[in-house]
Amino acid sequence: MKSTDSGTKLLQGAFILSVAAILSKLIGTLQKIPLQNIAGDSVFGIYNTVYPFYMMFITLATAGFPIAVSKLVAEANAKGDREEGERVLRVTSLLLALLGGLLSIIMYQFAPQISTLIDNEEVVLSIRTASFAFLFVPVMTGLRGYFQGLQDMVPTAVSQITEQTARVTVMLVLLFILIERGAEAETVAAGAMLGSAAGGAAGLILMWIFWVRRRKRQPVPPEGPARGGNSSKTERKSTSALLISVLRYAIPVALGSIAVPLMNMVDTFTVPRLLKLEGMNDMETMRQFGVYNRGIPLVQLVTMLAVSLSVLFIPAIAEAKVRNDQRAIRKQSSLALKWFWLIGLAAAAGMAVLAQPINRMLYVTPEGTDTMRILALTAAGSAVSVIAAALLQGLGAVRAPALIMLAAAAVKTLLNELLVPLLGVSGAAWSSAAAYALAALLNALLLARLLQLRVSLSAGLLKPALVIAAMSLAAAGTAWGAETMTGAMGIAVGGRTTALVQSLLGIAAGIVIFVLGAVRTKWITAAELAMLPKGAKLVKLLRKLKMM
Repeated sequence: MKSTDSGTKLLQGAFILSVAAILSKLIGTLQKIPLQNIAGDSVFGIYNTVYPFYMMFITLATAGFPIAVSKLVAEANAKGDREEGERVLRVTSLLLALLGGLLSIIMYQFAPQISTLIDNEEVVLSIRTASFAFLFVPVMTGLRGYFQGLQDMVPTAVSQITEQTARVTVMLVLLFILIERGAEAETVAAGAMLGSAAGGAAGLILMWIFWVRRRKRQPVPPEGPARGGNSSKTERKSTSALLISVLRYAIPVALGSIAVPLMNMVDTFTVPRLLKLEGMNDMETMRQFGVYNRGIPLVQLVTMLAVSLSVLFIPAIAEAKVRNDQRAIRKQSSLALKWFWLIGLAAAAGMAVLAQPINRMLYVTPEGTDTMRILALTAAGSAVSVIAAALLQGLGAVRAPALIMLAAAAVKTLLNELLVPLLGVSGAAWSSAAAYALAALLNALLLARLLQLRVSLSAGLLKPALVIAAMSLAAAGTAWGAETMTGAMGIAVGGRTTALVQSLLGIAAGIVIFVLGAVRTKWITAAELAMLPKGAKLVKLLRKLKMM
């Protein structure tokens, strides 16, 4: 019974964390749209130049520590030694506070040198403002790891949402205040970056409150032999040994986690510099970089969806691996690749076809529509890369996905150097599409090799091409019809209302034709469709309509 309760608690915790992660990522991604709407492309460009750099440092400082802390706390808790769990938290919190403080000082002090590497002085103030977040975020992540080690996921979930909500709220308030006072673009962007520090502070305060409340409800017993008498203070690791244990777990995870932020960092250190070589001044460079970044939140939503959905496949793979059921592993992996290829292709085609109305709907003007169309192509590569990497890690190939992303980042750097001088920001978009396609291909090929998967040309390319073509025509035709209809109704063609109607109707038409086309060509089978939420009802409806 105890084992069942533990398993149920673990599943409930995983569900809570998954929902919180989706909500926090959704808030974090969508906040970029009002930022551009309120502050304009120049501020948007400065923000998106600094933010990847900030995320790289945050990932290095925090990525592996929650996992390391949760593991050590869970081990201590299993032995009944709560005092050791508290000691793990104290030692790690001190380490993270020192590391965060050091990174904050480095980032603040060397902001001018960093701006020289980026070749843009407009980012100095934003880099210095972002540095304050390191005073709060690292310690907050250590506290999250502590509660996760106790299998209490609620504090982490609540703090994730609180952190993002506070970050966006402070960002918006400061944007309105600074713009009202006529502040320069670099000052407005710095105000937006200050939201990261505010979010970290809010998350840390909340985690501290959870910790204090727990200490009051369950005071740590006096030091001495733990329950059962099989552990004592004298048997515990020294502080230095404990730090080594934490770092042994944290460093590999942190190094593996920087692969994706590194891809975004490539643009930060290449695109503005290359644009300036074409004769643009600092502010025009930032404006162009802001236009380039218009499509990135949309691609990130697809990537976020892929990361969230990958959780559905990993438990089945892990269970089959424990049973050494290679047939089940191959079946689940093949199905996962198929679904994510499907999702990525549909998202890429839909965003490309509807780029103009979506651009007007979200950002008012159509500038950068062609670049957005090209960036849409990265959705297919990123979706497949995410699931293939997750499956590889689930099978024990932990380093390979990180090395593949590093190789993709190197390719993107080279392509940026070649294409941005020729094509401007569209060159950076092409390099992103190519780099993510490479990462997807290498991950998928490695997975296919490990599992001896066979890919049908018809199922992998021909049927998808037919379905995507039909979907694209339906979406484009519906968007054109909606524009004609709204114009006949006296609504200004090219305005935001028309763009909203075009986008929503085009997306709806595309989804309907995509599902019907996939079903009619048997690209999706009834059994596969039934695996979706409410999928059984959808299969029943399609059969009633004689479409399946």
